[in-house]
Amino acid sequence: MDAPPPDPITAAVDVLADRWSLLILRDVIFADRRYFRALLTASAEGIASNILADRLKRLLDAGLLTRGAAGRGQRARFSLTEAGIRTLPILVAYGNWGVDWRPGSAAAHEAQQVLRTGGDAHIADVMQELRARHLDA
Repeated sequence: MDAPPPDPITAAVDVLADRWSLLILRDVIFADRRYFRALLTASAEGIASNILADRLKRLLDAGLLTRGAAGRGQRARFSLTEAGIRTLPILVAYGNWGVDWRPGSAAAHEAQQVLRTGGDAHIADVMQELRARHLDA
């Protein structure tokens, strides 16, 4: 007998639940790090290159990122898909919880407060900016 399809939460957890995938999306969305080297070297958490390569492949396979064609000697640039852009409210919710319940740097908490106080309209504006940068919309 075939297993029933996963419920929506299980399906989302399958793609987003590991720590590194969310942090990679954070760096692409908020810091515009779109190249492997930038994601590797600028990660405050110190992601290993093999883990980064694996998670990028997972995000590509899940349809949250695309990889631009790179010619010989060129670096491939990663871009968000619409599904990747739509993770922004999830990241904002994580950040809001973190501000309320976890210690962190004042600068990081301040940046999160901008997203929080801007509300849905601000998040929609940020998503439009991401579409313009990543989808050429």
